Amino acid sequence: MCMISGKNSLHSHSILGTPGTAPTIITAIEMGLKNFPYSGVKSDDDLTVEHLMICAKCHLPQLEDATDDVAREIVATIRAWQKAGKEGDYDKADDLEETIASLNIGCTVCHNKMALIHKWADGYPQPDTVYGPSATTAGSHDDETFDKIAEAPALGESIFCGQCHGTGPNFEFDHPSQCATLYGSYLFSYVAHGGSESCQECHMHKSGLGHDMQSYKSKEMIAMAFDIKVEGRSLFWRKNKEEGVLPIGVINVEMYNKTGHVVPDD
Repeated sequence: MCMISGKNSLHSHSILGTPGTAPTIITAIEMGLKNFPYSGVKSDDDLTVEHLMICAKCHLPQLEDATDDVAREIVATIRAWQKAGKEGDYDKADDLEETIASLNIGCTVCHNKMALIHKWADGYPQPDTVYGPSATTAGSHDDETFDKIAEAPALGESIFCGQCHGTGPNFEFDHPSQCATLYGSYLFSYVAHGGSESCQECHMHKSGLGHDMQSYKSKEMIAMAFDIKVEGRSLFWRKNKEEGVLPIGVINVEMYNKTGHVVPDD
């Protein structure tokens, strides 16, 4: 999977995360799957792709095309990484972290697998095709695997991002999970009150970051997202006779959210 210009985005290491995502997957297994009486998971050997898709739907959607052995290998690698870190074997931990970080939302996830949303109207993604907002902007791909370019009508719209940065529980799963609600916040607050900019306009174009899409942790996005006012003053306050007059500082911080959604969220 390529990451042409998105190597600094969290998309480029979507399973590792900040790196908080990988440990959370283990927590979901231990505290969730292994405790659910009808999940069929008593040990890691019972894990299947279907079990991991409650996380991988967004963090590694291409996993649904893999075998159950791949799902178990991912979990085993995360556990080995955690174990090496706890034992102080940092060279091994670094190697394993690099392996985990290689699992990502690469170019083909957005520009092929997830590119077409309304499939009955626009068709199904073809394995030899790269999709862009228009056929002319998809770019040239002289590649034996992707030798065609085509239009994905929704690729430049917020609904495209909403596939993962969603509205709430994923009810298509046997056990619906609650994670990202950012797109819901965007729709029901920002758009409902007259907002018109898309996710891509702020996170790709106005920020100047392109495919290096960042969130509220980026200085570029912070400058766009918030108005921050800080005022400080000092006072002298008589606490008691023994200690005399004591100085205290008062700091007022006002922060105004200019984004089209709640912050933070996924």
